[in-house]
Amino acid sequence: MSLPALKIGKHEIKVPIIQGGMGVGISWDKLAGSVSAEGGLGVISSVGTGYYQNKEFAEKLSFGRPFGSDNFYSKAALCEIVKNARKICGNAPLGMNVLYAINDYGRVVRDSCEAGVDIIITGAGLPTNMPEFTEDFPDVALVPIVSSAKALRILNKRWEGRYKRIPDAVIVEGPLSGGHQGVQFEDCYKEEYQLENLIPEVIEEAKKWGNIPVIAAGGIWDSSDIKKFMAMGSAGVQMGTRFIATHECDAPQVFKDILINAKEEDIVLLKSPVGYPARGVRTKLLELVEAKKAPEVKCISNCVAPCHQGVEAKAVGYCIADRLADAALGDAKLGLYFSGSNGYRVESIVSVKELMKELSQDDN
Repeated sequence: MSLPALKIGKHEIKVPIIQGGMGVGISWDKLAGSVSAEGGLGVISSVGTGYYQNKEFAEKLSFGRPFGSDNFYSKAALCEIVKNARKICGNAPLGMNVLYAINDYGRVVRDSCEAGVDIIITGAGLPTNMPEFTEDFPDVALVPIVSSAKALRILNKRWEGRYKRIPDAVIVEGPLSGGHQGVQFEDCYKEEYQLENLIPEVIEEAKKWGNIPVIAAGGIWDSSDIKKFMAMGSAGVQMGTRFIATHECDAPQVFKDILINAKEEDIVLLKSPVGYPARGVRTKLLELVEAKKAPEVKCISNCVAPCHQGVEAKAVGYCIADRLADAALGDAKLGLYFSGSNGYRVESIVSVKELMKELSQDDN
């Protein structure tokens, strides 16, 4: 079974593999540009761009961190990241992940369009007003992330009624993914919420709206997983954790080493200020949080709306913006290191070219 190309709006992805957007600073220009150059869809994370190139583009700092959402989500840095990714991938399709839960969501979507990306991907909430911010950019494809057929139905009704359009593709993310989940803690373990059971329902719903391409995500590891979900009717897959373990990944070596050394029991679900559980690697930070010895929450960056300017961060014991940034800066003690459920299976670092070849191999 050879992998067919993936069409998203006006854009063709030669290899139907989307590299998941990972922030802060995990999928920026080097990783996203390299994946797109190899025929997949490289996806830049818009989260925490104020940290790019040692915070060179953040106009105001406080306690050494980008101050306020306008600096944490720096437009100047985002544009520079896109420009540098283009140097690697040329005119190949390039994506941007913009979380719906962030402050300045609409502004960051517009910034991404102006920077020249081809595809916007949005999760962390149901982006019912996403098309509102891309009206001046009709060629930019819109791809929401959903966790159920019901969510897709609600979204499509809203988009069609308000904006006379539907998504160009949709990503279905199961509860084995890294980072934030789309369901509550207890639901992550229920059979009905597993990706294998979600995909058929969402595909059936997508057919009612003109065969929207459905992309499977969450816990996909190798070529056999890809072929399994393609055989179920998925038009492609999204993968994040495998791409951390590449030479081109923008993450520091500390992050890659933490994955290589992680054991299965080290990959855990944890509470997050966002309100949904997140999956990551158990490190020293979690011990500090449990002992109530984590750094004080100051809410310098005001990054996500559900946190209510640090209220929820104080409740769970850590600031997610600061701790993800520390991971990007290589702080093994205070960094928060997200990983999918299979992160412990990482054994070595490979090139993006090698990984894409392995994932798309035809062994039948």
